[in-house]
Amino acid sequence: MNILILGSGGREHSLAWAIKQNPKCDRLIVAPGNAGISDIAACADINILDGGAVATFAEENAIDFVIIGPEAPLATGVADRLRSAGLLVFGPSQEAAQLEASKSFTKAICDAADAPTASYGHFTDAAAARAHIKDQGAPIVVKADGLAAGKGVIVAMTEEDALAAIDDMFDGSFGDAGAEVVIEEFMEGEEASFFVLCDGKTILPVGTAQDHKRAYDGDTGPNTGGMGAYSPAPVMSDAVTQKALDEIIRPTMDEMAKRGTPFQGVLFCGLMIQNGQPRLVEYNVRFGDPECQCLMMRLGGQVLDLLQACAEERLHEVQANWADDHALTIVMAAKGYPGSYDKGTVIKGLDSLPEDSFHMVFHAGTAEQNGQIVANGGRVLNITARSASLAEAHEKAYAMAQSVDWPEGFYRSDIGWRAL
Repeated sequence: MNILILGSGGREHSLAWAIKQNPKCDRLIVAPGNAGISDIAACADINILDGGAVATFAEENAIDFVIIGPEAPLATGVADRLRSAGLLVFGPSQEAAQLEASKSFTKAICDAADAPTASYGHFTDAAAARAHIKDQGAPIVVKADGLAAGKGVIVAMTEEDALAAIDDMFDGSFGDAGAEVVIEEFMEGEEASFFVLCDGKTILPVGTAQDHKRAYDGDTGPNTGGMGAYSPAPVMSDAVTQKALDEIIRPTMDEMAKRGTPFQGVLFCGLMIQNGQPRLVEYNVRFGDPECQCLMMRLGGQVLDLLQACAEERLHEVQANWADDHALTIVMAAKGYPGSYDKGTVIKGLDSLPEDSFHMVFHAGTAEQNGQIVANGGRVLNITARSASLAEAHEKAYAMAQSVDWPEGFYRSDIGWRAL
């Protein structure tokens, strides 16, 4: 098969790495890719938000299967455009992608499906939103309704912080994403990520993980797109997993199908678990980043078979085979992230690191300049290791991270602390 992956981050590098191991993969192209991806696949500079351009490229390159990595092309309907051109596609329709693209849409679906989630209010007016916060008090959660690259959620521990978040969102700090806000009750418990494939009918669980959203050690500092992750998540016991499937995921998928917008792709369920009861925090309609890196490390080449079966609506024929092991990934970010940071700083020491099925450096925001790897984003590298125990995976990953020579970067020293 000739395969095209859309995206340029660590998620797409790990997808490419896993898919490349499957003997069915003849030719692999990633658009636009990054400096790490270019070592294992051809990279193509196309606008992945332009469905027509992607369809033309796929036709010209005899592509058999397109895998859409990030949420933005899904939200703009690229999957629909490719399907209308007769291509096999992994990723939901624009309608179904609203489960991530609109927080208020998801809340309405949860209401209809009777899926347990936080109570909420939906606001298009700043004064009404402020009045709601003053009425409810803190702690409280303020979310930009639209896509904000993982940064549009403020967990406000004080009323002042919540009101400031409203000001930021309605003042345009999050662009169009903040023109509407959802304000939710603060849920207590332990958070986990649960990933399932769905082909519109069948649901197939493909793994659990926990990530670390705060920038600094001890879960302090601003929220980020994720500073590290590990898989599996111990809090996702068999009983909790079954409850999440029965009470949250299956009712949601049934409701989507009932509305004539069946979901096909990967559904990332962010859950809050307290006393064995899961409640939905949010849905994403793509693999989590950095959770995907851990999942790909553990799944390997079978990923292609699973994604293909999902796209061909025959998930009932396959299953995910897991080794009894653990993976952990550390995000190395540019100093200043998630605020302003410098691009173009040189990263050294990557050549000396092992690259095999137990150790990988997945590139997230890198470029190549004059033969050197340079930082080209906020989250730059994902140092990932796999081992029989989480403690061993932790040890391996941190040994690798310490070998990277990049003074302008930083990383948390406590990834996996909840489980360890």
